[in-house]
Amino acid sequence: MNADWSATVVARAQRHAALGEPARLAIVDRLLLGDASPGELGQELGLPSNLLAHHLKLLDQVGLIERSRSEGDRRRTYLHLRVQALADTMPTPLRTAPRVVFVCTHNSARSHLAAALWKRHSTVPTASAGTEPARRVHPRAVAAARAHGLSLTPARTSHIDDTLRPDDLVVAVCDNAHEQLGSLAPDRLHWSVPDPTRTGTDDAFADALSDLADRIDRLAPAVRPPGGSDDRDRVLPAP
Repeated sequence: MNADWSATVVARAQRHAALGEPARLAIVDRLLLGDASPGELGQELGLPSNLLAHHLKLLDQVGLIERSRSEGDRRRTYLHLRVQALADTMPTPLRTAPRVVFVCTHNSARSHLAAALWKRHSTVPTASAGTEPARRVHPRAVAAARAHGLSLTPARTSHIDDTLRPDDLVVAVCDNAHEQLGSLAPDRLHWSVPDPTRTGTDDAFADALSDLADRIDRLAPAVRPPGGSDDRDRVLPAP
């Protein structure tokens, strides 16, 4: 076991521990909707004052709540949820890459869909490629993209050898590509997304697109260009 965890990991663990109690989680849920005084919280949640004070102390210690004095009745204190601290409870392992390259076997569906989704969520450049490229992008992939406001035209298939550059972050979006890449891209990520062309139905392509969208929602905020600013707070166009 690694005994030299970073301060960020330790802080996240402490917040998770604080939230691992029903009453404290209920307090956070309530404060997510709006501020409240300790008295209001105790009444709403049915907690006696001494127990409430104990829970608030623990939440305060891990930085999840803060207090402010009322501008009206100066004797009253209000509790605020530190939303960013709550968001920081989730892992955000940052990756630096000049470009993200999505790779599948035939470069005819999943990798193109992933690249199109990526362009919607990140300013980091992207490309797609295949280990055994097909002659064209699958028409149902084009249709699935269009149904979700994405465009795959003009999209052409390309081989990984003709696409990959040094320092690219490679994301293999199928098992075959992941296993075929070997040492070509040792620091790659792997997403085991089922091949929609096996069944060839509209539902299969829609499912693949949905799976990729969920994964890109998680990855995009964690990747930024070398020497660039953190774009996680940048507002992107609505889907």
